[in-house]
Amino acid sequence: MGDQTDVRQAARTVPARSLVGIVGAGTMGIGVAQCFAEAGHPVVVVDNDPGALASGPARLRAGIRTATLQRWGARQARAGGPASRTESLVTFSAELAGLATALLVVECAREDEDVKEGILRELDRICGAEAIFASNTSCIPVSRLGSFTARPDRVIGTHFMNPAPLKDAVEVIRAPGTSALTVARTEAFLARVGKHAIVVRDAPGFVTNRVLMLTLNEAAAVLGEGTADAETVDRIFQDCFGHPMGPLRTADLIGLDTIADSLEVLRRHTGEDRFRPCALLARLVAEGHVGRKSGRGFYSYSPQHLTARGGTDHG
Repeated sequence: MGDQTDVRQAARTVPARSLVGIVGAGTMGIGVAQCFAEAGHPVVVVDNDPGALASGPARLRAGIRTATLQRWGARQARAGGPASRTESLVTFSAELAGLATALLVVECAREDEDVKEGILRELDRICGAEAIFASNTSCIPVSRLGSFTARPDRVIGTHFMNPAPLKDAVEVIRAPGTSALTVARTEAFLARVGKHAIVVRDAPGFVTNRVLMLTLNEAAAVLGEGTADAETVDRIFQDCFGHPMGPLRTADLIGLDTIADSLEVLRRHTGEDRFRPCALLARLVAEGHVGRKSGRGFYSYSPQHLTARGGTDHG
């Protein structure tokens, strides 16, 4: 009982305006940065892709406006005030050294184990001993990521949903080596930004993507085999199951390249060939048609839907 009380007390000591680092200026990185900035945290977003850094402020501004419209309507969105304050709290950098004083670093790099290893090893060298490394990994076991650092007790999974500013739940993954204090402090950070944590045990893909990636892959296979067109596949899931968006539009939103990478991670860590990307998914990725961010995936998109991709290493 005493240990639980100590953990709760320690969680309450997390400073309300402590610096939060985000590694990756892609769609998820910008969305997560917005969440923390809206709650008053100063945020540094790091990416080594000049294009992602250059477009980051505009994409952040668009995300703030979209969230404001959905929460409070057009009048508040036009007024500006809170949006301006949120923007002013976010800075962009090409250097991980800018995260040296962060108490929480959320890693939102692409789903590549080698890339994440390089980032985590460098963060381990740069950041203070109290810092928590939270990975937004889609499928890589958190215990594997923790092994890249000298602090596996302070490594945890925080799987934000997309779009991060509009989704209240975060799948939090606790590896066997993750400490109770790290879980409590992570939950405290999330609570401050209006998110509730759903804690699960570590495993490849956790709960969400262990199930979702197979569903998206099978939906693509059904489309590729000609059983139904994309609109029909999605409408069945919407009308029959009550999903707000069908699997193929969901896949385009996530990014078909991200889905293919996640499936390969699941196949590698489980040894199960059922996670192999289907022929249509693999072909679209090879052709560069990876969803909304490229203008075409299972559907075609007008220019206002396009978003810049994150950097090769840090996004």
